[in-house]
Amino acid sequence: MSYGVRYPSLSGQRSRQFPSAVKWLLIVNIALFVVYYFAVRVGYGNYFYYFGLIPRAVVELFAVWQLFTYMFLHDPLGFSHILFNMLTLYIFGRVLESDWGSKRFLQFYLICGVGAALCVIIANALFGNMDTRTIGASGAIYGVLLAYGLLYPEQIVLFSFLFPIKAKYFVMIIGAIAFLSSFGGSGSGVSHVAHLGGMGFGYLYLKSRYARLDLFASLEGRYREWRMRRAKRKFQVYLRKRGSDPNRFVN
Repeated sequence: MSYGVRYPSLSGQRSRQFPSAVKWLLIVNIALFVVYYFAVRVGYGNYFYYFGLIPRAVVELFAVWQLFTYMFLHDPLGFSHILFNMLTLYIFGRVLESDWGSKRFLQFYLICGVGAALCVIIANALFGNMDTRTIGASGAIYGVLLAYGLLYPEQIVLFSFLFPIKAKYFVMIIGAIAFLSSFGGSGSGVSHVAHLGGMGFGYLYLKSRYARLDLFASLEGRYREWRMRRAKRKFQVYLRKRGSDPNRFVN
């Protein structure tokens, strides 16, 4: 799932910060990966099985915890899965968290992850793959990438370590790759539906939030205009009264 992206170096105060939500997400993901990795090699990997996302378990057994827990597990048979996800979270996530704050960033991250899980369940139900197991933070990570591309569209990244490209175009490309790959089945073991689901829910979250902000800004602007008109009328009344006073002083 790695696209060979060389991430931008961020200068100034933002680059020296290590926001708490990203820090703890990294710690939890890496710690669980290490435990899962050794558990599999000593024969205890089955203990983690029902913490992955299994559509049949969620729908029929109400294992709703899987909507959250699946995104904290990564493939214990290799390092590329967790490496790409955690590197992306570290570089792009800390920028978003520095601007948004920890609470809002964590909310966004979890919404994208859970939204991706719901999309996986629906897709597997439609195509009869209810026992397919999905793990990984990719849905949430793709939501983070989408947010970065939308909010910092002119930032330059190096696609495939060679080609400088603006973040907005990078997001378009990986979105197109995920969309086209979703028609190729699941033989690669990569859930492209989760990628699309994370991006889709991330977009809806941002769209709804900024729509609310625009609405509040519009209402606040109208309120300020009303107060200005009201103050202007009061001042005009005051000036007329001053103009009719024969005993006024002139300076």
